[in-house]
Amino acid sequence: MAERVTIIGSGPAGWTAAIYAARATLDPLVYEGAFTEDNRLKGTLPLGQLSLTTEVENFPGFPAGNMAGYLDSSIDESKRKYMAPHGGHGVSGPELMELMRQQAANFGTRIRTDDIVEIDLSKRPFRMKSLGGDEFESHSVIIATGARANYLGLPSEERFKNLGVSACAVCDGALPRFRNQPVVVVGGGDSAMEESTFLTKFASVVYLVHRRDSFRASKIMAERVMANPKISIQWNSEIDEVLGSEEKGVTGVRIRSTLDASKKQELPATGYFAAIGHTPNTDFLKGQLQTNAKGYVVWTTPQRTYTSVEGVFAAGDVADDYFRQAITAAGTGCMAALDAERWLAAQGIH
Repeated sequence: MAERVTIIGSGPAGWTAAIYAARATLDPLVYEGAFTEDNRLKGTLPLGQLSLTTEVENFPGFPAGNMAGYLDSSIDESKRKYMAPHGGHGVSGPELMELMRQQAANFGTRIRTDDIVEIDLSKRPFRMKSLGGDEFESHSVIIATGARANYLGLPSEERFKNLGVSACAVCDGALPRFRNQPVVVVGGGDSAMEESTFLTKFASVVYLVHRRDSFRASKIMAERVMANPKISIQWNSEIDEVLGSEEKGVTGVRIRSTLDASKKQELPATGYFAAIGHTPNTDFLKGQLQTNAKGYVVWTTPQRTYTSVEGVFAAGDVADDYFRQAITAAGTGCMAALDAERWLAAQGIH
């Protein structure tokens, strides 16, 4: 018997969709991803990008405060015992994701810790196959696989993730470690311009490292950056290494000239922000859904989460290359579940 709705992905969009679908008695099945080395290296482990962050200060409903007791009482002990001790600063990314996961499970969501590796959208019910060998059909599908941040691939980037290395200034820029301190942004496109400008609200100086002598960003955004006295542009430069220690996290970066590799210098910084884009996690779809020029799934109908294939809906960062926030992802997860519920009802599937 085919599933009514299958949700692929386990970030804020996926779990919100699961909560709404479960409360609508659709008995949703969630494939949250597998704990594989490949997923670890790509940054696509279960619970999404938010699980790779530290404090979350901008998700409504979680002001600063000690949540340890609440976490102990709200999350199943089998999951809670593996979580890091609560830091006492409100909610962390991993904690928020575990709370969302638990809420979905409380309403009866069935969860598989596995990856969908094959999907056939050419006919309904849709056929799927998982990495672990599951093969099944589903009348509707919600794609909520997110997008992974692009990094340069330096070992030192990996070493200091969550210790000053970030790929989201809007998410992390207001944290105490970056306030009134120098930070570094890497990139030359619109994202780098936006991140740099945003960080000037908090940092003492923003070093913008770009490997060429001109930006590829839109002219107006580039001009805004170049006119900002708090942004110091390091032209014709690239990151040689992120510097720091386990105790202090990021303390600076070493850059080298792209014109003369022997010329290197160190810049003091408490933060390093990669602004070289994101890659939507759509490989498993093998081109079966319409995407935009950046590879993000296209919503084909205004104010709806419909995709180019009837019965397939998209939520969160896999279809959003603009906002990329936890709260907007959760919002579209709600929309996708409601769209799926109403579509199934129209098909006579209850």
